Amino acid sequence: MNEPIISMKNIEYAYENKSVLSNINFEIPQGSFMGLVGPNGGGKTTLIKLILGLLKPDSGSIDLFGQPVDKFKAWDKIGFVSQKSNSFNKGFPATVFEVVSMGLTAKVGYLKFFTSKHKKKILHTIDQVGMGEYAYENIGNLSGGQQQRIFIARSLVSDPELLILDEPTVGVDYENVQRFYELLHQLNNEQNITLLLVTHDTGTMTEHATDIVCLNKTLHFHGNPKEYLSLSEKDLSQFYGHPVNIVTHDH
Repeated sequence: MNEPIISMKNIEYAYENKSVLSNINFEIPQGSFMGLVGPNGGGKTTLIKLILGLLKPDSGSIDLFGQPVDKFKAWDKIGFVSQKSNSFNKGFPATVFEVVSMGLTAKVGYLKFFTSKHKKKILHTIDQVGMGEYAYENIGNLSGGQQQRIFIARSLVSDPELLILDEPTVGVDYENVQRFYELLHQLNNEQNITLLLVTHDTGTMTEHATDIVCLNKTLHFHGNPKEYLSLSEKDLSQFYGHPVNIVTHDH
């Protein structure tokens, strides 16, 4: 069994005396593709912030790559992709190459120049996500699905071992969502990058993920996609707090 990249034990977190997360216990093994699902307000984004060290749990422990999160320093091992529609200014005057190069800043330094080796790495990573022909295009001219590929490239250029994605397909059309998941599948299977994907798209996610966690303040389910799809609508409705139907996509 692969060693866990993330280990969370007995996590409790409250905001203004209101419980947000309670009794959280799970691990993400190296090489897995975990889908994190649950209702809005269920604590998914808070969980991600705890993993990234942006918030501190009230109790419990979080280990990243075998180290306590408060002592972890190798943040270049972790890539993060957020919701593009909520964080990106389409008028931002930067080329695809320039956006992806930002992912190397932590390694190279803010005041240092990129070498030819760095530039080759940037171009290779852009090509890796299928966007090589757009390397010098202004990113604002690209579609939502294309932009998300570039944001993944920005996270990949530093060679992370773990990629965390928070609702990355919000505002992306169906065709590009399918291509997006194909890219994630490729990264997970061919490069053995561990993935943690926060999503509401349970139908598509179950086709690619190796593990699924359902979170609504506490963990209601942790298993494989087959087990998740075998859950009754009654069970899912109890997890989510409202009626739920899983829609699967036939190809």
